[in-house]
Amino acid sequence: MVDVSFGPEPGPRPAPPAGPYLAMQRRKRVYGLVLLVLFVALLASGFQVAENRNAGGFLNGLAQLDDFPAEVLSEAWAKRAAIPGRMWEYLPSLLETINIAAVSTLLGVLAASVLSLLATRGLARWPRLTPLFRRLLDAFRAVPEIVVALVLIYILGPGPVPAMIAISLHTAGAMGKLFSEVAENTDLKPVEGLTSTGASWGQKMWLGIIPQVAPNWLSYALLRFEVNVRASAILGFVGSGGIGYELKVAMQWGGGKYDQVVAIFLLLFLTIMLIDQCSDRLRHRLVKGA
Repeated sequence: MVDVSFGPEPGPRPAPPAGPYLAMQRRKRVYGLVLLVLFVALLASGFQVAENRNAGGFLNGLAQLDDFPAEVLSEAWAKRAAIPGRMWEYLPSLLETINIAAVSTLLGVLAASVLSLLATRGLARWPRLTPLFRRLLDAFRAVPEIVVALVLIYILGPGPVPAMIAISLHTAGAMGKLFSEVAENTDLKPVEGLTSTGASWGQKMWLGIIPQVAPNWLSYALLRFEVNVRASAILGFVGSGGIGYELKVAMQWGGGKYDQVVAIFLLLFLTIMLIDQCSDRLRHRLVKGA
């Protein structure tokens, strides 16, 4: 019988050479230090540019930072009994803001669903046009909603329609990117099976891909709805209607209307908090199934 031994020879093993490892660690420290220095330099130069362009001077104005909030809160506290009535008064404007966000989210998500599938490698209907659809999604999310809204207000006039179109376009671009990344990670076996039966591209997407990505897509859509509520409120400042416009008018009046400002802020805060809680539970049920 042949005696065969396995494993290393008994006794202490030689230590691996420490030279390459130490050199790599030194390079990491040097690169980290260089990046830190560049970051601090950029931060300092950017602050200096902003300070030079600031009309009042940032450092000089720090001492007065709490003057305006203190004035608003003191007047609102003096009129605190009227704040619940003010909140009820602005409820229709809040509903208009929520409607803008809901319609914008629906239109944007529908557009993103189609564009994301057309822009996903391995699933695209026309593979050669995949870069075109990807650049289209980039263009939609590259331009801020407020810029699109200002252009549309100039063309269509003030109102909720410009805000709805602007938010829908940005939603389509942002959600299209996320939807495409989710679709790229799906299992292609159902698609291959449907292809063997002669199914069309639409049937393969609807029966083979959509059931797999639907929970994540809906979760992202709910999260985007929260973002769009805030975006529609902000666009009200440029004349797009909703509660943002009421907030702009109240702040322009200044003293004597600060109870309205606080009522609007409270209404927005409570609404966004409620939407966040509800959508968080729905997202958990969609993704976790519990």
